[in-house]
Amino acid sequence: QVQLVESGGGLVQAGGSLRLSCAASGRTFSNYAVGWFRQAPGKEREFVGAITLSNSATFYSASMLGRFTISRGNAKNTVFLQMNSLEPEDTAVYYCARSTVCLTYECLIGQNRYDSWGQGTQVFVSS
Repeated sequence: QVQLVESGGGLVQAGGSLRLSCAASGRTFSNYAVGWFRQAPGKEREFVGAITLSNSATFYSASMLGRFTISRGNAKNTVFLQMNSLEPEDTAVYYCARSTVCLTYECLIGQNRYDSWGQGTQVFVSS
């Protein structure tokens, strides 16, 4: 059973950058997909982006495209979320999750298609 742990969150000033990590323990991500979601205070959880570990194909929410970049480590046990040009609206708890069934954007944006979730890491962007 895979266990996911996010790290790299914290406080950052508007315009700054953060690099979040999602590490798997117990097993690697193999050829599955890893998604990033975020939930801001008082808001519903939303899709940020995802990566398929088989070929490192990436997918992004339109609102994050160009600012956020998802990549993976060579061992397929770590996934990164590079966030640039951060704005106060990016303040949220960021989660990574593993999907064993999704390979397309249409599937990956659905929260119910992920079977394992991390605890989340807080990102706070000050103005």
